[in-house]
Amino acid sequence: MISVEEALSLILENIREIGFEKVDIKEALGRVIAEDVYARRNIPPWDNSAMDGYAVRVGDVEGASKENPAVLKIIESLPAGYISESKLKPGEAIKIMTGAPMPNGADAVVMAEYTEKDGDRVKIFKRPEKGEHIRRAGEDVKEGQLVIKNGQLIRPSEVGMLASMARSIVSVYQRPRVAILATGDELVDLDEEICGAKIINSNTYAVSAQIQECGATPILLGIARDREDELEEKLQLGMNADIIITSGGVSVGDYDHVKDVVKRLGGDLRLWKVAIKPGKPLAFSVLNGRPMFGLPGNPVASMVTFEIFVRPAILKMMGHKNVFRPVISAVIKNDLKKKEQRRHFIRASVQSDGDGYAVETTGDQGSHMMTSMTKANGLIIFHENETFIKAGDKVKVMLLDRSFEYRKDAGY
Repeated sequence: MISVEEALSLILENIREIGFEKVDIKEALGRVIAEDVYARRNIPPWDNSAMDGYAVRVGDVEGASKENPAVLKIIESLPAGYISESKLKPGEAIKIMTGAPMPNGADAVVMAEYTEKDGDRVKIFKRPEKGEHIRRAGEDVKEGQLVIKNGQLIRPSEVGMLASMARSIVSVYQRPRVAILATGDELVDLDEEICGAKIINSNTYAVSAQIQECGATPILLGIARDREDELEEKLQLGMNADIIITSGGVSVGDYDHVKDVVKRLGGDLRLWKVAIKPGKPLAFSVLNGRPMFGLPGNPVASMVTFEIFVRPAILKMMGHKNVFRPVISAVIKNDLKKKEQRRHFIRASVQSDGDGYAVETTGDQGSHMMTSMTKANGLIIFHENETFIKAGDKVKVMLLDRSFEYRKDAGY
């Protein structure tokens, strides 16, 4: 067996980013950009008003106060989206709306709250500083500036920036197509009759959901029975995908044929067995240039090994720089103990606790016990060299989601 770190290093060094594609920015959220984006113009493109109020010449309102207002003639009302053709002369003001380009001759904006309109004149009760409430051209972005770097995750703010650059189309890393194949005579699919010793092929659907959560595209190959010819046929179909995942068939049973068939197809088995629980019988191969993962058949072991080993590989292939789940420190509520010299990933529930976090296990940790997985939003990391963790100790927890941070009230 090899360690988790050794397995991850071996896997990730065999993962390469795939190609690019161009998408509409409405479809770009959550993708990784595959180009540098430079500003085509200044933002703002011109000096403009940051407030509703009056554009004035500061020299015309020296000493203005509530008791001694400066009185100016209103020569125009300027909404956003229009450019004034006037140039302010001494004793004049232009009523201006937020976002409207600054008129010639004006060097400040007085907020509406410090004014009073009187017919075609306005009383100014406060002298602004020169440049006050003016957004300068290029204050946010200057023409030619690098605004989004290749490899950056596209969030709502990046979509907004692309739109402000008038970029309707953007180049992003492609979504990998991930083929999923379940193996075993005992399996039936959702629409098949369940009888005798048969069980439902739940792994395919759980792993498919995990793939979708990564942003990749699952391709369901169905079920391969415990016959080498059928397994070979299904794996041949999987070679049309970018990654292949099998579930089951990688242990040491008489009917665990995946390793043999992969070798016969020219696959290079890079690892088999990792010092981890759940999920020791994990296989990784390169088959016809494609990464291939052999996940355990037990449903929880399949999901946990996906989180630890497959998810980072998929994200790296999609161009992500941050490929691992966040890990936090939390105070554990119950004792833990183990004997085996393997790293345990224990299903757990994390809760916010004052300025920190608390965590407790979610029940039976058997590899077949999906109930404890549905209750979990994290995995406690119980290291190889540890045999006992006492309630009240701090532990590391890999977060599966951030549902514990959602609140019924604002709590800001």
